[in-house]
Amino acid sequence: MTDRVCVGAISGAFGVRGEVRLKSFCADPEAIADYAPLYTEDGSRSFELQITRAVKEGFAARMSGIDSKEEADALKGVRLYADRDRLPSLPDDEFYHADLIGLTVVDPGGKVLGTVRAVHDHGAGDLLEIHGPGLTSTVLLPFTDACVPTVDLAAGRLIADPPEGVFP
Repeated sequence: MTDRVCVGAISGAFGVRGEVRLKSFCADPEAIADYAPLYTEDGSRSFELQITRAVKEGFAARMSGIDSKEEADALKGVRLYADRDRLPSLPDDEFYHADLIGLTVVDPGGKVLGTVRAVHDHGAGDLLEIHGPGLTSTVLLPFTDACVPTVDLAAGRLIADPPEGVFP
C-alpha cells in the first residue's frame, strides 16, 4: 500500500442520519476532506467525504453511500487511506509515517539494530517502535534529529544514535 497513506479513522456513528465520527491524522485536520476519495485499507471501498462540524476528538462527517446509523456503526474502526499523489509534498526533513515503517535501523557504525515496526505520536513528538535481533520486546526511540540524524528512504534505512541504555 505504498501508493496510499493512512489519513484518518472512523470511530463510530454520529447521530442517527448516517454521519460518522471521524478522527483525522492530518497536520491540518480539516484537510482530510481535500484528499478524497478515501479508501479502506484493502481498497475495496471508496468514499467521498464532507465534514459537517467539529465534535469532541474529531469531526462529524458525511460519507458517500452511508445513509443510516447502522451503516455508520458498521464502519467503526475502519482506517481511511488517501492516494499519495493527492497529499502535499513534504520538505526534505519531514516524512509520512507510512514511509518510515519497515525501514532498517542501523547505528552509526552500520550495526543493524532492528526494523521500524510502527510510529507513535502521543503529542510530545513521534516515537519509533523498533524490533530487532536480540530484543525481547520493542524499543521506543524518539524521532528527533539527535536520535535519528539520517533517514535514507532510497536505501530503506535510517541511522540511529540512541541514548545509552536504550538498546541492550
